[in-house]
Amino acid sequence: MSLSDKTFLAVIPARGGSKGIPGKNLALAGGRPLLAWTLDAARNSQCVDRTMVSTDDPAIAAAARDLGGEAPFLRPAEISGDNASPMLAIDHALAWLEREEDWSPDYVMLLQPTSPLRLAEDIDNACRLAVEKDADAVVSVGEAVPHPYLTRTIDPDGKLADFLTLPEGYPRRQEFPDVYALNGAIYLAKREILVSRGTFYTNRTYAYVMPVARSLDIDTPWELHLADLLLRERPEK
Repeated sequence: MSLSDKTFLAVIPARGGSKGIPGKNLALAGGRPLLAWTLDAARNSQCVDRTMVSTDDPAIAAAARDLGGEAPFLRPAEISGDNASPMLAIDHALAWLEREEDWSPDYVMLLQPTSPLRLAEDIDNACRLAVEKDADAVVSVGEAVPHPYLTRTIDPDGKLADFLTLPEGYPRRQEFPDVYALNGAIYLAKREILVSRGTFYTNRTYAYVMPVARSLDIDTPWELHLADLLLRERPEK
């Protein structure tokens, strides 16, 4: 089955509340709202058929429409709080599309606005991997930095202690095994898997490896500042 035979929905969760960075989803980075970078990546993708912004905030919905995205509804408050799972936003969007438009995609992709360095080619590569492998899901990762073997804990007295025990045979950092961390940029799964299992993680979830330079996930003001610097240097396409 080729990529063109499948339909892909991108859901961008962008609720209004944010404790770490107030108004985070519309915060500026590279002179543009964070939301704009993710909308651009989805719009420039060759595989995404539709992009919907799921938000409880009228200002974010209006900004999404101004930026060329779909925001046809406001997400109910009961699935928009601090502890609300992104799966609730996906379930709500899928139910709305089926009820209002009688449309169901083959694949659903969660694209968080807090990963503004992700490119359209990353989205397309993840879609291609999903179809080629007939994967239940594809999740993006980046090289774990620092390596877990270099992590430490601090005891109550202030002394360092190992967090993980370094196995014999790895005396130098260059010989450590490759380890990857979720980078938050792309979560992609077959719609049927999300509906039936409610997760992106099965025994047929494949990794899409992104470079560290595009794996920044913004959660703090410092990370927003770093994204701003990097996006200001990004050449215009």
